[in-house]
Amino acid sequence: MNKITTLVGLSLAIFFLIGLATTLTRSMMISFFDVLPVYILMGIAIIMMVYEAFFDKK
Repeated sequence: MNKITTLVGLSLAIFFLIGLATTLTRSMMISFFDVLPVYILMGIAIIMMVYEAFFDKK
């Protein structure tokens, strides 16, 4: 049960972060290179969430 709730919460957070980053590219005034740091930070945040949820068991 703990793994299922972790997986559901993690997937909701990842979908939110990806949706937040992709809405920035919908504007015609913002280019891909303006949004690139946001994609990098979202990727780092997602990797850190997955690592903390599943691999960091001290």
